[in-house]
Amino acid sequence: MSGKKIDSLAIDESTLGQEVRPGLLKQAYVMFHANRRQGSARTKSRGMVEGSTRKIYRQKGTGNARMGTVRTIIRKGGGVAFAKTKTTEKFRKRMPKRMRRLANRNALLAKLVDNEVKCVDSLDLDSPRTKTMESLIAALGIDRTCLVALGSEQKNAALSSRNLDHVDTIRVDQMNAFELLNHRYLLVDKAGLQSFLDQAMAVAGGSDDKEAA
Repeated sequence: MSGKKIDSLAIDESTLGQEVRPGLLKQAYVMFHANRRQGSARTKSRGMVEGSTRKIYRQKGTGNARMGTVRTIIRKGGGVAFAKTKTTEKFRKRMPKRMRRLANRNALLAKLVDNEVKCVDSLDLDSPRTKTMESLIAALGIDRTCLVALGSEQKNAALSSRNLDHVDTIRVDQMNAFELLNHRYLLVDKAGLQSFLDQAMAVAGGSDDKEAA
């Protein structure tokens, strides 16, 4: 946690997709991003906008163009000509389960190749303290956005990270391509990384790579 190297880990690239696959990662990122959309965009027609229905000024004799209500579509604050009152677009996208799992593993491989994974011996803190986590991040040379992957029992580390700018937390078993690609660095302890790799090895197989090829 002081930033000194104490050990090294050997990782089999074949369990993470063998090589970085930009096309697969792009497809997974777009899917995650699209599925987060609420689809709640709405606009108001001239009948829905608040305002008087009185004619602004008389039809003739003013020298101005003809003008009716203030709610007309050509005035600022008026309604919309063809108001969008309900969502007709379908934003949700799908990917086969094997492709999603491979994309999650491949995103970790991309981080490892770019030296953007910071693995520490342990993230078990005695008490929740923001300053402790801030010192750890500084010692590791993390100067951009960071995703901290924690186990379900590491609550003190989660509480210590939640007030830091540009730092988000996620459970190790819920790491996905969208969150990994949305952050520059990944901070994880040795046990958490090993558990993710063990799970990846359990689900990895030739059928995964064939489906995403």
